[in-house]
Amino acid sequence: MRSNRAKARAGVSLAATLPLLTGALALGIPAAHAADNPGRDALAGTRPVWATAKADKGATSNGAQVSARVYLAGRDAKGLAAYAQSVSNPASPLYGKYLSAKQTQQRFGATKAQVAAVTSWLKSAGLQVTSVTAHYVSVTGDVAAAEKAFGTQLHNYAKGSKTYRAPTQTASVPESLKGAVLTVTGLDSAPHKASHKDALPPPDAVFKNAGPFSSYYGSNTAKTLPSAYGTKIPYAVQGYTGKQLRAAYGAGKYTGKGVRVAITDAYASPTIAFDAATYAKKHGDAAYGSGRLHQVLPDTYTKTEECGAAGWYGEETLDVEAVHAVAPAADITYVGAASCYDDDLLDSLGKIVDGHLADIVSNSWGDIEANETPDVAAAYDQVFQFGAVEGIGFYFSSGDNGDEVAHTGTKQVDTPANSAWVTAVGGTSLAVGKGDKYLWETGWGTDKANLSTDGKSWVDFPGVYTSGAGGGTSKTVAEPFYQKGVVPDALAKANNATGNRVVPDIAAIADPNTGFKVGQTQTFPDGSQQYSEYRIGGTSLAAPVIAAVQALSQEARGGKAIGFANPAIYAKNGSKVYHDVTDNPTGSGLAVARVDFVNGFDAADGLATSVRSLGKDSSLSAVKGYDDVTGVGSPASGYVNSWRRR
Repeated sequence: MRSNRAKARAGVSLAATLPLLTGALALGIPAAHAADNPGRDALAGTRPVWATAKADKGATSNGAQVSARVYLAGRDAKGLAAYAQSVSNPASPLYGKYLSAKQTQQRFGATKAQVAAVTSWLKSAGLQVTSVTAHYVSVTGDVAAAEKAFGTQLHNYAKGSKTYRAPTQTASVPESLKGAVLTVTGLDSAPHKASHKDALPPPDAVFKNAGPFSSYYGSNTAKTLPSAYGTKIPYAVQGYTGKQLRAAYGAGKYTGKGVRVAITDAYASPTIAFDAATYAKKHGDAAYGSGRLHQVLPDTYTKTEECGAAGWYGEETLDVEAVHAVAPAADITYVGAASCYDDDLLDSLGKIVDGHLADIVSNSWGDIEANETPDVAAAYDQVFQFGAVEGIGFYFSSGDNGDEVAHTGTKQVDTPANSAWVTAVGGTSLAVGKGDKYLWETGWGTDKANLSTDGKSWVDFPGVYTSGAGGGTSKTVAEPFYQKGVVPDALAKANNATGNRVVPDIAAIADPNTGFKVGQTQTFPDGSQQYSEYRIGGTSLAAPVIAAVQALSQEARGGKAIGFANPAIYAKNGSKVYHDVTDNPTGSGLAVARVDFVNGFDAADGLATSVRSLGKDSSLSAVKGYDDVTGVGSPASGYVNSWRRR
């Protein structure tokens, strides 16, 4: 579960608002000119909204150090966006006519002359160039040099109880570099910290589920516990396996053979090879063939304590085991980031695109939209567009906190799932019955009520909201063309009369109360490290499940890459290839009983019994047709074959 298994990635700055975009799809920021800075080309979105006159604490010391990235726009940014859209749209004559990574870079990447000009300008300002890649130039230097380079002063600003550095006005570059620079990140210091070489910590403390359990949905009724919604309820499943999920989502004979799936998270589990192999053997999944599980890792790791590095091990484990369980013959490449910060996560995504390491990329991480800034959004969108041109699709979990009100106090969606260039994966509660039969799904949203001390009632039933699939309407990203005519205006125009992006696009199992069983080496109370299994969920599960289903779909179409899937996903809306998920599929309220160890490991400190209601996702609702919990729905038995080439 993304909300508690790993710390969300840290954005470059907080509480910024992206400008609304025009057109069907665009880069994350618009072009702009600084009227008060003649001879310069402005980089819109580089001054955070919290850098106000009221919060200004004065100039930053000239000798203070700045680390920044100057992202390169390439030779044809508009052409990149246009080609990425055309090659992904089934209605376009260019559909599926992907370019190789080399061709994409040659056609849309920065020229040697552009890179040389940007590098020369940065050096002339007194900055030290520390890295030059196909996508950006990294620099360090003092504040005085940064101010000279980017045409803005840097001041200290109060933000909450802390003080951060930020530009006093929009950063800019010389007019001679117009069109060469996409954006610059790192001029504001929230929430950056000094980087240093870290060693990865040992696995997190052990977590186990208590019983009783159901082996499939409804197999074990909690007869001695109070009723809920007028009936006796089943115990939560022990954890679905790949066999059950493959049946639920119509895998059929397909295994993902010949398809490459990449997974990005931060850090890397030191026991992933052992854990994945052990899990597959215990649960009847195919063994990993030679070279079927790869890792691409950074030379060093940073911010391990701040990011909760060990918590990310569970994310990697879940993602790898879920993909393999549903698509057991797919090749899996795990690409770990050096930290949970945007720069490092972008580097991981960039490695996949530059080396075309996979056609399908699962990403179980994110942050709230308010923490995204236009500069970082532009950098992400550029990577996603490069991927789309190459036939690479990115799948992002939509979040685990519903509309985010309970979590942040503000109704908002998550990012990068809000990007118009990725497939946002929402979550469901899944009921798989006897004989692996698909019964129904609800939108994932949980209310929890504890058992009374006398065991005769549920306290304040249905209880309090705990978690649910992320979704809703973006405040910053314009409505993409593929959502028009499918997403109801009540959702698309909730924040803007011209329409905005709505999340998610598609959905799969996420509810941890109807979740997936994973196996992972964990640290036991005696200090030993042992393999153990537990049930888990979250849209961190939904994303790799959908990525695996897409691998099956790509196999069904003869191995031809699906690429950026959203236009085709929405073109199938309303057909029988989707389960049209609603919150009330049986006509009455739904819930499961769950028993947990108080200490998370054994019964030494007692047990806690609760009822978990299904289909109660904050202010979000799963209804007939498109909705902001499950998108167009979840894959049904005809989904995989619907991708076959005709």
